Amino acid sequence: MSKYFEDLNPGDTYEHHPHRTVTDVDNLLFTTLTHNTQPLHLDEEFGKTTMWGGRIVHSLWTLSYVNGVSVTDLTLGTTLGNLGYEEIRFPNPVRLGDTLRSETTILSRRESSKYPDAGVVMFEHRGYNQRNECVCIAKRAGLMMKRPVDKA
Repeated sequence: MSKYFEDLNPGDTYEHHPHRTVTDVDNLLFTTLTHNTQPLHLDEEFGKTTMWGGRIVHSLWTLSYVNGVSVTDLTLGTTLGNLGYEEIRFPNPVRLGDTLRSETTILSRRESSKYPDAGVVMFEHRGYNQRNECVCIAKRAGLMMKRPVDKA
């Protein structure tokens, strides 16, 4: 269930579902949709010549999953905008066939100085593969709606 600004308490951590096994189609579609023709994502033979020994999944697909799967739990219908990312890291590559899971910790929140009906929340999204290796860490600021005041 989506949360309002007041519901997002620093230190709270949420595990998100569904977990997702990355397919060749996921990687191929995302890579071609973004016009990123890096052979490391498209060409298995090229990938074999790299330190990875084969293709790896597009890192922005990984970020999109890790952040996107949090929406239903945290921000669906209560966010007013994504203000930006302070940090994005990919400590380990994602490979085709990896199963990913995502969790989010609320780092901080503050009242908005510009919008009286909103506040700024800092989220830390983390993605892990089936071996519990961290594959993505992203710190993000979101502008979140405050709970509506009943004027009855």
